Amino acid sequence: MINNLGNTMFDNKTILITGGTGSFGKKYVKTLLERYNPKKIIIFSRDELKQFEMQQEFNQPCMRYFIGDVRDKDRLRRAMRGVNYVIHAAALKQVPAAEYNPMECIKTNINGAENVIDAALDNDVEKVIALSTDKAANPINLYGATKLASDKLFVAANNIAGGNRTTFSVVRYGNVVCSRGSVVPIFQKFIEQGQDHIPITHEEMTRFWISLQQGVDFVLTNFERMLGGEIFVPKIPSIRITDLAKAMAPDLPVKIIGIRPGEKLHEIMCPSDLCFDTYEFDDHFVIAPGIKFSSRCNDFDTNALNEQGKKVEVGFEYNSLSNPHFLTIEEIDAFNIQALI
Repeated sequence: MINNLGNTMFDNKTILITGGTGSFGKKYVKTLLERYNPKKIIIFSRDELKQFEMQQEFNQPCMRYFIGDVRDKDRLRRAMRGVNYVIHAAALKQVPAAEYNPMECIKTNINGAENVIDAALDNDVEKVIALSTDKAANPINLYGATKLASDKLFVAANNIAGGNRTTFSVVRYGNVVCSRGSVVPIFQKFIEQGQDHIPITHEEMTRFWISLQQGVDFVLTNFERMLGGEIFVPKIPSIRITDLAKAMAPDLPVKIIGIRPGEKLHEIMCPSDLCFDTYEFDDHFVIAPGIKFSSRCNDFDTNALNEQGKKVEVGFEYNSLSNPHFLTIEEIDAFNIQALI
């Protein structure tokens, strides 16, 4: 992935991050402050305690903290005044919770996406990137279905924009190593509690493997790459969950507890049904829009950085099981998981 050091794209710019107190938001802010000289960084989220705690770590003069919910369009409109770039990271993400509370998930993930789009257009924001998930590809759970709907909204927003300069794109990747809700902190908790086993939902389960910093760097670079309407997918390795357990707790046996409601055995990030719209680049894939734009670019084999891509083969699917790059137990162990928790 491209190194952003020396780039000035975010210098003297105002950036707003919805759900900015989460794992991604904190790492994104840290990276922006280390590499750029932003005019303002606005954290937009609904939890005042998390904002208070984040302010203790990030209290630079450029930092702003807005209490607000993406369900509240008026609050979003006010927060986005003068904003150049938006990263939409706010979502209800827990799969079982979404299954049991479907309307709440829809209100945040779908209605909230519409509100972000409207507020960005009303304020003539330059660029918006929405964070997606592997679960939006061929979804089998409500969370994935709401994120698929959200992805479709952000892609179509480029047509809604008309002559407005605002462009919208999506970044999709799987579970982030050591982020809140990922399996790594759960395993670590069992280890620290002195449990006599590691619980695993299925012995054949696989997942894509990406660090928080890799995810942040990918989003930063895609602000430069984006034409508007693409779904960006990084090329990353896969792991077997049993190998992760062995790397973290080599002396503990695993116990199979069964797949949770709405959980997949393997992750898919580029479905085979979309192979006709999928392009392969050196370090990522792009899923081009299925719709045609009336006033935007419709050619996605070359991005704004002049990187060249090519159509994937018919039937291609980017799947954590068929991924040619799997990490070994030794490679997982060398990742220094403990330093990331």
